Amino acid sequence: MKFVAIILGSKSDYEVMKDCAMTLEKFGIAHELVIASAHRSPDRLAKYVAYAENHNVAAFIAAAGMAAHLAGAVASRTSKPVIGVPMASGALNGVDALYSTVQMPPKMPVACVAINGAINAAYLALQILAVSDPEVAKKLAEDRAEIAAQVEKDSALIEKIL
Repeated sequence: MKFVAIILGSKSDYEVMKDCAMTLEKFGIAHELVIASAHRSPDRLAKYVAYAENHNVAAFIAAAGMAAHLAGAVASRTSKPVIGVPMASGALNGVDALYSTVQMPPKMPVACVAINGAINAAYLALQILAVSDPEVAKKLAEDRAEIAAQVEKDSALIEKIL
């Protein structure tokens, strides 16, 4: 069974990234959540990416702050899609992590969501899965319909006030 690998650069990333895991769970998508640092545990990271490659990973989500080399380190070890989540931390509150994640060298892409964009990372992984899985595509379409219906309800409430 395909799964999404969520890799955190440190334990402090969990509070934000648990929403990523919960979003994947909502859609019934198998996932793993591990901590492996590009700088503090590069061997662990390399071993985990190799493990995931051998166990049918569909995409990687890599969350890291400050220098944020995690997504790039993952991308250097796989040809599967890698989604980077820059984490708000340090003196620049995540802007440094954002730049580190989006500024990849040619032919080594990493998709990047907003700072602390855990939920959008999950949705991007779902869209990647939906390309080859009609059931995931159907669930995403139903979710979009629910979102649109909620906008209609919210608008109706405000329109009554005005």
